[in-house]
Amino acid sequence: MKTTRRHFCVIAGSTVASVAVGSACRQIGGAVITSDGRLTARPQGGVKTTASGRIVLGVDTGDRGRDAILQLPKNISLSPLPLLVMLHGATQSAEDMFDYLGSAHDEAGVAVLAPNSRDTTWDAIEDSFGPDVEFLNVALERAFGTAAVDPARIAVGGFSDGATYALSLGLINGDLFSRIVAFSPGFLIDGPQTGHPRIFISHGTRDHILPIDRCGRRVAAELKGRGYDVTFHEFEGDHEIPPDIAREALTWMSK
Repeated sequence: MKTTRRHFCVIAGSTVASVAVGSACRQIGGAVITSDGRLTARPQGGVKTTASGRIVLGVDTGDRGRDAILQLPKNISLSPLPLLVMLHGATQSAEDMFDYLGSAHDEAGVAVLAPNSRDTTWDAIEDSFGPDVEFLNVALERAFGTAAVDPARIAVGGFSDGATYALSLGLINGDLFSRIVAFSPGFLIDGPQTGHPRIFISHGTRDHILPIDRCGRRVAAELKGRGYDVTFHEFEGDHEIPPDIAREALTWMSK
C-alpha cells in the first residue's frame, strides 16, 4: 500500500511512516527516466549575477505552463547568493510559494528557485522518484548558469507535500543541500542518505490537514533520533506559513 498525504496521518505507530523507494523507472513520451532521487546539477564557477527580479527559466517546453521560476533579490551584490529551492504543496503551483514567502526572501537576500511538479503533486509522494527529479535537475542547471550561487548555502524547502518531498530529496542529496526547510511536512520518503544537512521544521498546532502530533512532531523526533540537527518551531495556527515563520526560516538558511 502506498503511503500518501491523504492517509498518512491516520496511520498508528510510534515511528514516522516511510516509503522505501530505491530506483524508479517512469515512462514519459516514449523515454524511460530512471531515478534514485539523486541530483547531479552543481553551481558553476565564473558565473556573474547580472539580473534581478523574476525569471521564467523555460525548462517546460510544453503548453501546460508548469515551468520553473527563479526569483533573484532586488539588491544584487558581488558575492554569491544563497539559494532556496522551494517546492509547492499538492494542487498548488510555483507562484503560490512566492505568496507564502512574501518579502522574506528579498529581506534575507536569498534567491528562490520555485519549480512546478509534473503532476498535481510530486512523483514520490504517491509513487516513486522519476520525472520531477529530472525536471528539477534541469531547472537547477539553468539557475546555476544564470546566477552566482554560494555552494555552501543551498537549501531545499517546501510546504505540505512539498515539505515532505524537500525533506526526502534533501536527505538523499545532503552533499548539495546544506539545509532543509520544511513547512508543515507529512512524512519521510526513505532513500540513500548523503551528507548531514541541518533541518528547519515548522508546524501549526491547529493544522487540520496534517495534524502536528502525527506529522510535524513525529517527523522532527525521527530526524533527531537519526542524529540530525533539527530546529523545530511550533506556532499557533493551521496549515500555513505565517510571515514571521517565513522570515525566521529564510534568515536561518541564509547564514
